[in-house]
Amino acid sequence: MKNFFTPRFAALAMLFILALVVLFHLLIVAGIIPYTIVWGGRLKTQEQMLRFETVSIALNLLMLAVVAVKAGLLKVRLSPAVVQAALWMMFGLFLMNTIGNLFSTNELERMVFTPLTLWLALFSLQLARDKAGEASRSR
Repeated sequence: MKNFFTPRFAALAMLFILALVVLFHLLIVAGIIPYTIVWGGRLKTQEQMLRFETVSIALNLLMLAVVAVKAGLLKVRLSPAVVQAALWMMFGLFLMNTIGNLFSTNELERMVFTPLTLWLALFSLQLARDKAGEASRSR
């Protein structure tokens, strides 16, 4: 498969997008953005929203850390195999999330987050395939 973008670009794009996603979910928890526009429009109570948003924020922070390790921005001792496995799992998660977003009852979620999760899936795939570590090299 031809590379349409470098692993370094994929890592930086993912870091930017995931940081924005964490901010978005924090705004939902704060009540600034209504929770009815996420999770397929299926959340019914404040309690449900807090549970789902807490998990979402935690997962997105974990994924941010994985990408930061891959990019060489976070210096922690992790086996490259663990990082690669996490990136393959992220690819699968974002791919499934893209499909889920297609079936959202909220049009904004369907129109904005479907392409966003598709991009995250493609970036994750690029990083998972990068065994040479190009994402962690400087320009």
